[in-house]
Amino acid sequence: MKLLVANRGEIAVRIIRTARELDIPTVVVYSTADRDGLAVRLADEAVCIGPPSAARSYLDQSQVLAAAEITGCDTIHPGYGFLAESPAFAESCAREGVTFVGPSPDVMARMGDKIRAKEAAREAGLPGLAGSDGPVVDVREALLAAGEAGYPVLLKASAGGGGKGMRRVDDPDELPGAFELATREATAAFGDGRLYVERLLVGGRHVEVQIVADGLGGVLIAGDRECSIQRRHQKLVEEAPAPHLTGETREAMHSACERAARLWGYRSAGTLEFLLDERGDFYFLELNARLQVEHPVTELTTGLDLVAEQLRVADGGLLSQTGRAPVNGVAIECRINAEDPAHDFRPSAGRLREFRMPAGPGVRTDTHLGPGDTVPPDYDSLLAKLCVWAPDRPRAVARLARALGEAEVTGVPTTLPLFADIVREERFAKGRYNTSYLVERADHLPSLAAAVPA
Repeated sequence: MKLLVANRGEIAVRIIRTARELDIPTVVVYSTADRDGLAVRLADEAVCIGPPSAARSYLDQSQVLAAAEITGCDTIHPGYGFLAESPAFAESCAREGVTFVGPSPDVMARMGDKIRAKEAAREAGLPGLAGSDGPVVDVREALLAAGEAGYPVLLKASAGGGGKGMRRVDDPDELPGAFELATREATAAFGDGRLYVERLLVGGRHVEVQIVADGLGGVLIAGDRECSIQRRHQKLVEEAPAPHLTGETREAMHSACERAARLWGYRSAGTLEFLLDERGDFYFLELNARLQVEHPVTELTTGLDLVAEQLRVADGGLLSQTGRAPVNGVAIECRINAEDPAHDFRPSAGRLREFRMPAGPGVRTDTHLGPGDTVPPDYDSLLAKLCVWAPDRPRAVARLARALGEAEVTGVPTTLPLFADIVREERFAKGRYNTSYLVERADHLPSLAAAVPA
């Protein structure tokens, strides 16, 4: 195997490190904005594929495939984002005789379309939230579906995720305007303006289950994660395992995910995401058919290397284990983003003056940056993922507080002040929080004092 890493930043570095441990030669593609990046320095070879614009570099399928051809790579790992969930790219890889590290194009296409994914979930017996059975063609259909589901509802893009093309609607009068905005945003982000209606579970918890499957019937359930602390439907803090989840609920979720993975013929790493209500009932949201940003907390609590498992399956091998991965201790991750929490998480670009990440027992930091590096405006705002592990949750929270106290980043605003507030906040310390946390607890988080509610 010779591996091309079709990504940038910390995830490219993460993949290269595992490949090096497995003695797999690596090639990384890069844009001119990333010519001095850590991934370029760590890979065995590097190929420039275009200017900073993602559309003309990391999203340019022909350039990525050409880089694989000229360097003799037979396998491509897409990381997350960019081409990671593109069925068209996976099909192009197959046509060129290159192995795509991920699920099959058919599975990816079905699960990437949120409406088809809901149908697949029903076939697998996964419970879902009330809403439209398919896309709503106009405002009238949306109003009918919302009335049947019960307000508040979400208008959601069929073709995407990450909070794009999504609008909350609290009453019928709001729906026409929200429908127009969501359609416009979905079209711009995904080239597909179709929307569907889903009941909004206010105060619910966002819990996900990590799976790895070999497509041959072998499925590994690698625990679960709590991802409820979010801004604009995008995650900021994740932990494994999810706190205060009853054994009965956990077993029901894990069993349902195992059945679904087998039914779908799933291959590679994936994450099934759910919302939980106050009773502990869970409802399927979506399948992320790729490696997740928050995968380190699963690795810290299971001892697995999820990238190694992906590469093993992509090479035609079987999983290192199946069934349920033993979970040990608690891990928490904070996404250090170049964003200003006091100004509605406004993203920033610029040069880092100081960049010091913590170390010591039970601390893992995934990053690609150092002092003097530049944060370009062309990509997402993630600077680093600060993760801690401890034998139990109180000690994990204490370790996180210590690690955050050691971290220092200057030159651009970051989310570090918010995490320093969160780790001292009573509800977080008790593990009793939900997706409304940042809004409900804003008065207890000084870094959000000037922020517009997320």
